Amino acid sequence: MTDRTGFSQAAREQLPEEQRRALSKAVRWQVFTICYTMGTITVVAFVLGGSQAMKTAWIEDMLSLLPQLAFLIALSVMRRKPESDHPYGWHRAMSIGHLLAGAALLAVGGKLAYDAASGLISQQKPEIDDVKILGQTMWLGWIMVGVMVVIAIGPLIYGPAKAKLAPVLHSKLLYADADMAKADWQTNAASIVGVLGIGIGWWWLDGSAALFISLGILWDGMRNCGAAVNDLMDRRARLYDGSRPHPLGREIVGYLRAQDWVAEAGVRVRDQGQVFHVEAFVVPLAPEVTLEQLGAASTGIAAIDWKIQDVVVVPTNPLPEYADRCDLPEHTRS
Repeated sequence: MTDRTGFSQAAREQLPEEQRRALSKAVRWQVFTICYTMGTITVVAFVLGGSQAMKTAWIEDMLSLLPQLAFLIALSVMRRKPESDHPYGWHRAMSIGHLLAGAALLAVGGKLAYDAASGLISQQKPEIDDVKILGQTMWLGWIMVGVMVVIAIGPLIYGPAKAKLAPVLHSKLLYADADMAKADWQTNAASIVGVLGIGIGWWWLDGSAALFISLGILWDGMRNCGAAVNDLMDRRARLYDGSRPHPLGREIVGYLRAQDWVAEAGVRVRDQGQVFHVEAFVVPLAPEVTLEQLGAASTGIAAIDWKIQDVVVVPTNPLPEYADRCDLPEHTRS
């Protein structure tokens, strides 16, 4: 008996029409987000004043570029064809980009949290000066508040748009990017509270707002690092948001059990970053299995979903202990 891969990677070079459209939209949104964020970074740089909350929000804006850049770079890398040194292809580039973005958020968020806490403990009292505009004297804080209100509009538009595309593309990096964007209003609100706190003499509100923003960055970093590391460690494939195991494993096992020559089946599904590698284990009813049966099974599995990039069907008896049978209680599965 032998195993056979009946569906090659070359057959998956073209995404289905729905995914191609979603990917094109995702790229456009990422480019738009980068341009929008560069604009907000430039504008905020001119109105920082002495507010620690504004400076932290400004750095958060710069960090928010990381997921978009990581997505675009990883997308260009993962399009490369498999070779002898990289037989599984380059799809892990998306997970690596996810990890690097999370690690940067974690490191900078920790530093910002330390600076904000140190400022509160040492009771550093920030000040915001007046400025002259067209001959009129105005408190800079009002301009700072106005800027933060205006720039909050963008994330409310592109955040939900990316969130709709993430499940279509099974992109955890795009989902994390969208999730961070949807939470940006908290950063803007916190910076406004900090600025107004300085205006009414409650200097500690600014440091508290900066600490709140930095803790949000720290949490984003921890969550994204954890998800990326688990994927790179070949955790059982999960949904794009990491909430639960991906249902494709159950579909594959169901398909195999429906074959008239299969007595039992289990799978090992590896998330390569945006597509899956599937190892299917089957216990045949008869002692002999033909190459045609194995080839038909692997082709049938690959046809279940566009995300299934590679399939290997292995006849065995008994099933390996680590194989997911998809009908055991959750706590007893490998």
